[in-house]
Amino acid sequence: QLSLVESGGGLVQPGGSLRLACTASGFTLDRHSIGWFRQAPGKQREFVARIDSNLRADYSESVKGRFTIARNDAQNTINLNMNSLKPDDTALYYCHLAFPDTWGQGTLVTVSS
Repeated sequence: QLSLVESGGGLVQPGGSLRLACTASGFTLDRHSIGWFRQAPGKQREFVARIDSNLRADYSESVKGRFTIARNDAQNTINLNMNSLKPDDTALYYCHLAFPDTWGQGTLVTVSS
């Protein structure tokens, strides 16, 4: 059975950094495109970043230059390195496999002083 588990969320001050991890079970990530999405309170879920099987990455304009997505094949994990965090980055962060449609349970990131 395919599953995704996110980890690494927490409370961080503005300007700080966090690294999120998305760990896959039941399949190997290197053959798939995986995306990170986030949902802030009272808002719709939005795209954050994606990495494909060839390690090509793309980012939303709101995080470009601050966030980096990377794959760790040894751990079968997709990491989202987040720097220069802002209060607007506060959200529940999810990773997603498109085919078949699979979501993790999310990890909460709170950026606040």
